Amino acid sequence: MGGNKVAIVTGGARGIGRGCALALAEKGLDIAIVDMLEPEMARTVGEITALGRVARWYVADVADHARAAVVVGQVAADFGRIDVLVNNAGRGNPKGILEITEEEFDRTIAVNLKSCFNFIQPVVPVMRAGGGGRIVSMSSLNAHSGGVTSAVSKFSYAAAKAGIIGLTRALAKELGPEIAINCVCPGVIETELGNSLTKARGPELMKGIALGRLGTPRDVAGLVAFLATVEPNFITGQDFIIDGFQWVV
Repeated sequence: MGGNKVAIVTGGARGIGRGCALALAEKGLDIAIVDMLEPEMARTVGEITALGRVARWYVADVADHARAAVVVGQVAADFGRIDVLVNNAGRGNPKGILEITEEEFDRTIAVNLKSCFNFIQPVVPVMRAGGGGRIVSMSSLNAHSGGVTSAVSKFSYAAAKAGIIGLTRALAKELGPEIAINCVCPGVIETELGNSLTKARGPELMKGIALGRLGTPRDVAGLVAFLATVEPNFITGQDFIIDGFQWVV
């Protein structure tokens, strides 16, 4: 892959999403960023264009099914094709089962899990018309572990992220062979959202990670870029844990 191929990155304004957008641009892809943070999107678009790639940004609440379809249509019209979709947008929720409201639970599921459906559904016809594509969705180590006891996000987040694994496995069967779909499960990553945890417990957390450091957006982006561009490709329906082998609780 490379040349003028095009990737959509949701939640691409900052953090892991920004890292993925830059890594894909370095692989030669043009980038469409979807987010709600306009100043941050503008900054990331500027960084991508400085790499010599074409980039545009689109404002959207990823939980909005109708808006997702509009954005995908706009990207297809603006760039002429869509080859890669990175479902990265997400949000945490620190509340336990007896604290969370129904509205808060629904919002956590909508932003983390339903958003993947919202973008995959309109992207598939565009990818098929172009001969195929790749989808990479951002799950979490919490999908496997349920979250460490000190995790910023609790059960609703873990449930949503576990849903992404099931979605990935089922759609790999439905979308192959034209479209490959995988998901990535990061452990503790230093991002804007996670800094409150990592700053408070950084040294302690590192003791429970075999590689002796916290992850970075660049670590995750390298794996995402590989899954989005590797040729020949024989990988689909998989979830990849990227956590430095973390056993901290």
